[in-house]
Amino acid sequence: MDLQQRINLMVQLGKFMLSNDEEWQEIKDKAVRMNPWFTEDFVNLSVANIANQFLQADALTNWAQKYAVKDVQTAPKNVGLVMAGNIPLVGFHDFLCVFVSGHQQTIKASSKDDVLIKFLVKKLYEWEITIQNYISFAENLKNCDAYIATGSNNSSRYFDYYFGKFPNIIRRNRTSVAVLDATETVEALDKLSDDIQLYFGLGCRNVTKLYVPKDYDFVPLLDALLKYNNYFVYHKYKHNYDYQLAIQMMGNKFYMTNNSIVLAENESIFSPVSQVNYEYYDDEVVLTEALQQNLDIQCIVGKGFIEFGKAQQPSLTDYADGVDTMAFLVAL
Repeated sequence: MDLQQRINLMVQLGKFMLSNDEEWQEIKDKAVRMNPWFTEDFVNLSVANIANQFLQADALTNWAQKYAVKDVQTAPKNVGLVMAGNIPLVGFHDFLCVFVSGHQQTIKASSKDDVLIKFLVKKLYEWEITIQNYISFAENLKNCDAYIATGSNNSSRYFDYYFGKFPNIIRRNRTSVAVLDATETVEALDKLSDDIQLYFGLGCRNVTKLYVPKDYDFVPLLDALLKYNNYFVYHKYKHNYDYQLAIQMMGNKFYMTNNSIVLAENESIFSPVSQVNYEYYDDEVVLTEALQQNLDIQCIVGKGFIEFGKAQQPSLTDYADGVDTMAFLVAL
């Protein structure tokens, strides 16, 4: 396939993902049943973001032109993809990068999120049978020419061991933070609550740490976060909340809660599900410099950074870990 054919197929896939196709709706329902952290709303949101942000003809064309992607990949490499499963279709961007670049790919899908991606690839097979030469799935990734693997800090050690001698991108734990200055409007705090709580806070683009000025009033933010108090319907979230609240109480620590999320003063940028850490700052310039150098941070949300409410809407060029996946693939 040439580049235009690949782009056309991705545009067609985007339209399909936004459709009310009966089989597609059943597959999305199955994904929800298979993973208790996936909800119907979250699956639909992830699908909509991918279709609207990634799978538009002009965006894909400009993206490919930026990297001078070959019209026909005459010597394609086989790229092994290890996908994560923390949020629906979280590995789709890697899949898209490899496909548009013209390389072949062998995917190890996460057991937590294999329903959606396997169905979408099957749909591509139906539209263009030769795609079977480009995309396949495997439980063990062997004999690949390069690897892109996403996992935890622990699993990354294994990825380094097995894939280290090949060209690779190995991703580790990352999270996102927000910088507040106490002038945020009610609307801004409402959008920040999305950055914090969408996908139950499980994504690397979810805000898990707040930096606030001295004497910051948390009440408006706690009020904004009440929009997610329906999370108590989901027992896994409720159990996390009860546990984190108990930890704060038993440790005789100061905490704040609106009965659906815990705010705790903590230096760590990582926080468990149902909790958000915060820390006071004196100098925003000094803080910004430190945050921008922190390799564990995926996104910084706030004025002068990513807009409130936009953390979960990455563009084609918002690469995980700040590593340019397309440049890596084009250089193979």
